[in-house]
Amino acid sequence: MVTIPTEFVRATRLTDLEILLELAVVLFQKDKLTLGQAARLAGMPQYKFQALLSSRDIPIHYDVEEYQEDLQTIKSLNL
Repeated sequence: MVTIPTEFVRATRLTDLEILLELAVVLFQKDKLTLGQAARLAGMPQYKFQALLSSRDIPIHYDVEEYQEDLQTIKSLNL
């Protein structure tokens, strides 16, 4: 668990959710989180997170591991 001191949160003028969103974007850009992980951290569906990345001209890194993760998700949903 990471705690950000209130003074820093206030200085950003961002809500807690906006801070998580920005963190998710940066971690995705730095290849620290997959697309699915970053979307979950941001608290939004993956397609909306992809749209956000696109609006910021951030390319989507979609590799075999993420493809397999998506396949597992689809299988678990019994689609």
